[in-house]
Amino acid sequence: MALRVVQWTTGNVGKQSVKAIAGNPGLDLVGCYAWSPDKVGRDAGELCGLAPLGVIATNDVAALLELRPDCVVYNPMWPSIDELVRILSAGVNVVTTAAFINGRRLGADRQHLVEACERGRSSLFGTGVSPGFVELLAIVVAGISDRIDKVTASEEAHTMGYDSPETEKPCGFGRPIGDPNLQQMTAEGTAVFGEAVAMVADALGVELDEIVCKSEHAATATDIDLGSWQIAAGCVAGVAASWQGRVGDRTLIELNARWKKAAVLEPDWQIQDGWLIEVQGRPTVRTKVDFLPPPDFVGETLADFMVLGHIMTAMPAINAIAPVVAAPPGIVTYADIGLPLPRGLVRR
Repeated sequence: MALRVVQWTTGNVGKQSVKAIAGNPGLDLVGCYAWSPDKVGRDAGELCGLAPLGVIATNDVAALLELRPDCVVYNPMWPSIDELVRILSAGVNVVTTAAFINGRRLGADRQHLVEACERGRSSLFGTGVSPGFVELLAIVVAGISDRIDKVTASEEAHTMGYDSPETEKPCGFGRPIGDPNLQQMTAEGTAVFGEAVAMVADALGVELDEIVCKSEHAATATDIDLGSWQIAAGCVAGVAASWQGRVGDRTLIELNARWKKAAVLEPDWQIQDGWLIEVQGRPTVRTKVDFLPPPDFVGETLADFMVLGHIMTAMPAINAIAPVVAAPPGIVTYADIGLPLPRGLVRR
């Protein structure tokens, strides 16, 4: 039987989740949570650019939980611990893209989530494209070597078309280049990458001594208009974060992200969009991950092409629904659920 699914929010990523759920014969969309009051009472399909699906969006959490879904696809920008505790305590599994891998940075809030899973006999799984799916690829690539010396996954992206001040400002974008708090801001704003470092270590069966973040910043020479916000000349328009898992004085796992929001930076970073995964060992294995639109893709604006990124963020969580529903209670990661299979995606 199809798994019963509730979609939580219909923002950029949530829209793609709804489309994927509606088109998958193994999933049954039974409810939709609307965060914005203007979306309450509207059909989930219409909210996401589809024909009506017969599922009306609501902000009545109790009513959604009474539907007894197998899983909630949780796609807010940031997680609400209170929301997650309520869902998990009700016995509903959760897959999420809301800046969550394993919650190791959350302190007492992580324990609240663990206890909610225990009460509800439910599971919580976090992913996305990066961090998340890229680290799964790194784990898979590492399986071809008989000795692993270091695992590195590096992301580079021109993000001029990514208009998301709520996620970018906390990383340091827009701050004066001399701001003494930049290092701390970047570490806090990208902390989910530290969770991903821990997840890779778990998959390798290694206990790390420490996880640290190092960062670099570059300024724009001219004012930049990003749509909903602006970055002034002399302020940060390039952020690079390197999250490193160490054993003794040796870096075993390194996850890098380098984002550039201006055509020219000071210093000028030359980057290529995509991911480079390298496993140093015997043999050393390197793979490059690029993404391209399919031949039938129709796009005229940068926003149209950004949809590809939203799809890549949503789909790792959608594909994980079945194994997460089958998983034992608790916070689970790729190290626990195995390889999610992309079932129901081949069009006939």
